This record gives sequence, C-alpha cells and structure tokens, in this order.
Amino acid sequence: MDRLAPRPLHEPHPSRLPLDHPRHDEIIAAHDAALAADEAGYLDPDTGLFVLTASFHAKRGTCCGRGCRHCPYVDSP
Repeated sequence: MDRLAPRPLHEPHPSRLPLDHPRHDEIIAAHDAALAADEAGYLDPDTGLFVLTASFHAKRGTCCGRGCRHCPYVDSP
C-alpha cells in the first residue's frame, strides 16, 4: 500500500492542477461535490471527461502511475 501525501484529499497537487488553471475553481467544486456524495468521480468541466476522485484513488491503495489529477500519493512536483 502506498503512503498518502500529507495534504487533504480535496486539495490536488499543484503540478496536477495549477492554481492559475482557468477553470480551477469549477474543477475543485466538481471534485468536492463528488467527494461529498462518495462518488468515484465527476465530469470535468473543462474537457467533459470522467475524472476519478482522490478518495477513489486512496481506497484503491496504490498510485497507478498515470498522472491522475487528484492522485493522493503525489507529494513532490
């Protein structure tokens, strides 16, 4: 089992979702709503693709290495 990064699950690593992303707040709101509903993911407001939540990844227990936006295991840039 991989070790989770020392940050809240609702907060993606800045290398995966920069603070200056033009739709950052919308993406975070969609992710937070999915977390609150205990859903596996949400439709990305930017691309329309299904994006897995940090909670989904954490429950899986390991990083898949695919560069997921909400990977809870990423700790360094």
